[in-house]
Amino acid sequence: MKSKHEVFYPELSEQGAKQAVELIEKFKTELSISAAKIAEEAISGLYTELMPFIESDSWSNFKTSIVNSLSNYDNKDIYPYDFQRIRAAIFKQHKDEILKDLNQDLVKENEMLKKQLEEAIEFHRNLHR
Repeated sequence: MKSKHEVFYPELSEQGAKQAVELIEKFKTELSISAAKIAEEAISGLYTELMPFIESDSWSNFKTSIVNSLSNYDNKDIYPYDFQRIRAAIFKQHKDEILKDLNQDLVKENEMLKKQLEEAIEFHRNLHR
């Protein structure tokens, strides 16, 4: 009776062993060519189809830096010309919206301060009961 190894790995003749090695090498070559082709297609698809929609870290950092710089109004003293141009352009194009928004911001802030004052008065009353 044959052992497990003899059933799965039979003894090959010298010619059979040579053919088996040649087949394995051919398979390895075809596999590596196929893998390289698949990888190339995947990377190509990534660059051509997906990359335009993905922001890089450096671009995000740059954009954040600019937004932070522009949103810090103290920088108007460091970059006065830039801030004057930006402020004038935005105000000219959106004057009515800006005035309306500023008024609404003041109304909201008034409501918030009124509520805080009422809470402080109520707290003070409860404290002295």
